[in-house]
Amino acid sequence: MRLAWSLGLFGLALAGLLAAGNSCSTLPAAAYVPPEIPGAHFVGNQACYDCHTNYVRTFPASAHGRIHRPDLAWDGATGCESCHGPGSKHVEVGGGRGKFIINPRNDPARCFQCHLEAQAEFQLPQHHPVVEGRMQCTDCHDPHGGDIFKTASGPAMARLNDSCAKCHREQTHPFVFEHEALREGCITCHQPHGSINRKLLVQSDANLCLRCHAQVQATSGEVYIGKIPHAALLQQGSCWSAGCHTAIHGSNLDPRMRY
Repeated sequence: MRLAWSLGLFGLALAGLLAAGNSCSTLPAAAYVPPEIPGAHFVGNQACYDCHTNYVRTFPASAHGRIHRPDLAWDGATGCESCHGPGSKHVEVGGGRGKFIINPRNDPARCFQCHLEAQAEFQLPQHHPVVEGRMQCTDCHDPHGGDIFKTASGPAMARLNDSCAKCHREQTHPFVFEHEALREGCITCHQPHGSINRKLLVQSDANLCLRCHAQVQATSGEVYIGKIPHAALLQQGSCWSAGCHTAIHGSNLDPRMRY
């Protein structure tokens, strides 16, 4: 029963991720306006190929490649120019970083035009400092690659964890006793864009842990988790703040993550 319930949740989460990945492809034509570059006109992806070969090759397989559609065209703008603006003047001067071209990396507002849910999450009390300009969307995401996460190898959750590990090395390095939740991905416990809870947690109390660590109600009224009585302990706060499982990401000393 619990396995079926867990698989059901996983299916819903996967469906949500796929829906998020398709967000650009389902936008109405009027929902997104490409950047403007005075005096420039659209030239198409092939004009970018000679200088940006790797990007042009991988882009059609990327999540953002879905924006390359005729019904999302503005005077011929599709693909690269949807985010970087019309490229004619950039091509005329022979290219060059920042020459008559828009770099969306420096402006999260470009991403927020499509990713409205992420924009809302960044307004929550606890969030990664993207809107403050201390981080960029591309620090974690690859806008051109076939995978939206930065690292291009390994299972999907491993790639997501790799993105987090670039900054959060202490929490993601190998442990002798690993918290199994890390195998499912950091987003099992954390909301990466923003949260109302500290540390970007999905929930701030013991209910976060109890989603995986099932309780067993005894006839005496005691609650057991892993054959250990927890009724009194659960009343003291979160599992990691009550002086018990302080090594929540993993431990090199204790299989129960107590230090």
